[in-house]
Amino acid sequence: MNTYICLLRGINVSGKNKILMADLKALFELLRMKNVKTYIQSGNVVFQRDKAVEPIELEQQIKKQIHKQYGFDVPVLVRSIQEWVQTASKNPFLKKKGINPEKLHVTFLGGTPESELLKKIDASSFLPDAFDVVGKDVYVHCPESYGETKLSNTFFEKKLKQAATTRNWKTVLALLEMAQNQ
Repeated sequence: MNTYICLLRGINVSGKNKILMADLKALFELLRMKNVKTYIQSGNVVFQRDKAVEPIELEQQIKKQIHKQYGFDVPVLVRSIQEWVQTASKNPFLKKKGINPEKLHVTFLGGTPESELLKKIDASSFLPDAFDVVGKDVYVHCPESYGETKLSNTFFEKKLKQAATTRNWKTVLALLEMAQNQ
């Protein structure tokens, strides 16, 4: 079995794009995904497939089915468990002293951003908030409050020209544990 983690952006926010988790699970099962488990109400799904499929194919299938069933479009990002393990192990902020893991987030991107776009962002403009881009992941540290940072999904989508969705570090680790226990 091949294990994947899916992140949906923008569902069940302020009563918009509402999908019950039981219905989301059924949608995934309709797409022949197995051992489907959801985590909290914000569109986190761990699932398996008999044969390996490229995450981009899964993203397209899921996005199309959501549109068919609910009539709205939401960004869908899928990572293999191998990619998720790398994400969890490469957080550069965990190596720094005085970092509270409760203040860490990962913004997952739809693809690897172009280096020219990265060079245009002056990271010092956002202090004390900080970020580090590693492949398709943006590690974000907000010592005050993520709710008040300018380093949001929208910021990274505009600057890096990629779909984005963010999860706090606790959720990243919880999804990893769920995937590893499939």
